[in-house]
Amino acid sequence: MATVQIVKASNEDIIAIQKIAAATWPVTYNAILSAKQLSYMLNKMYNTEVIASQMNTTGNQFFLAVLDGQPIGFCHVAVSEQSHTYKLHKLYVLPTIQKTGAGITLMQTAEDFAREHGATNLILNVNRHNNAFGFYKKHGFEILRSEDVDIGRNFFMNDYVLIKSL
Repeated sequence: MATVQIVKASNEDIIAIQKIAAATWPVTYNAILSAKQLSYMLNKMYNTEVIASQMNTTGNQFFLAVLDGQPIGFCHVAVSEQSHTYKLHKLYVLPTIQKTGAGITLMQTAEDFAREHGATNLILNVNRHNNAFGFYKKHGFEILRSEDVDIGRNFFMNDYVLIKSL
């Protein structure tokens, strides 16, 4: 079996990131979000300009998981407003590849990146009904708080904010 490779993503990888998000989000969120909210969020968070801006902002890094030359997942980690804290903004693996260790490898890469940049904590938001909540708990994250984030058009992200000491 081939090993998952993790590479730093660049602007040339934006389309691959968008394809992974488009394949992953409906499976992840179809029972949690309305079709309208899902479409709105994908368009808002994964349009080319937004991703390019994030990629080109100091303190942000996207990583791409590659298997047999094909992108299969990604994560986005960035410096947080909180001292010594980085935030894992996104972590998605194609549904057909989940439970193969690719997600753990991406998460460990994000943790290593944060540590290398002086972070002692990693935080993230996860929808309170997302199955990934169990994944994060299993890997050392704890609930810091609950929050409902207004993202426009009367849509909210109903999340837990999780934290892990690095």
